[in-house]
Amino acid sequence: MAQVTVTIDNKAYRMACDEGQEEHLMDLGQRFDRYVSHLKASFGEIGDQRLTVMAGIMVLDELSELQKRIKGMESEVMTLRKTRDEALSKADKNDGALTGALSGLAERMEALAGKLTVKAAQNP
Repeated sequence: MAQVTVTIDNKAYRMACDEGQEEHLMDLGQRFDRYVSHLKASFGEIGDQRLTVMAGIMVLDELSELQKRIKGMESEVMTLRKTRDEALSKADKNDGALTGALSGLAERMEALAGKLTVKAAQNP
């Protein structure tokens, strides 16, 4: 198991992570530190624990908003898929009707051509 040191509010925290996840964990630590720094700049020295809790709540608030957006997008994707499926079904029906109409027209043309051939043979 790998270990990294993450700095939050100028305090170093040694953490363990899976091999290959070191950079990701360090990035998360830096991002969390920005939340803490932002709060500290806004509210001043209000205590490490309070800053950490407030930063955690901010992160969870953002996560909650992103989850809502994802649900909305998933719903939109489902609606688009349903609309696409309906359009494809309608197109298939239209293709079938068009194929039938063209087939009937071809038969009528062949019959007419046959009659014309017979008439032309009768009237040389």
